[in-house]
Amino acid sequence: MDKKNIALIIIDVQKAFDDKKWGERNNLIAEENISKVLTLWRHKGWKVIHIQHMSDNPSSVFHPMNEGFAIKELVAPLEKEVVITKKVNSSFIGTNLEETLKSNGITSVVITGLTTPHCVSTTTRMSGNLGFKTYVISDAIAAFGLKDQNGNYYDAETIHNTSLATLNDEFATILSTEQLINNYFN
Repeated sequence: MDKKNIALIIIDVQKAFDDKKWGERNNLIAEENISKVLTLWRHKGWKVIHIQHMSDNPSSVFHPMNEGFAIKELVAPLEKEVVITKKVNSSFIGTNLEETLKSNGITSVVITGLTTPHCVSTTTRMSGNLGFKTYVISDAIAAFGLKDQNGNYYDAETIHNTSLATLNDEFATILSTEQLINNYFN
């Protein structure tokens, strides 16, 4: 891991995901772990990029006029940190994320945020495909339970773990918060 050319990407850690409509969630300490990684990044003076999902639909919990649009205080951006808004699952589509990374000489990214099978997974796949050395922090992300096309329900932990399995070694290196901090930064 090249520590000089690395960025932390925090995806969609917004109040919208506190809404009961999402149902059961795994890893209730994801935000705490993101905060630990963020604290390390800020201490080292490394690049931090916040991604914020935005909907054009006024009834969406992600609409800018709704409380859910706000980034949670525990990981709220500082003035000097980059905040990029997106309208789709990938943080690279319709945004300047790739340009921001390349113009800052970033070759490696550490991805955290919400949710594992959607925006985290889609961004991770694109990051890997674009040639960035990509790390996903398994306990600094979380998922909700989901139903498939046949109405079968899969609990949040199953969705989370299956999503990570599809990313592992193909698109990213999967680490825990502890592994990231202790093995890469000691």
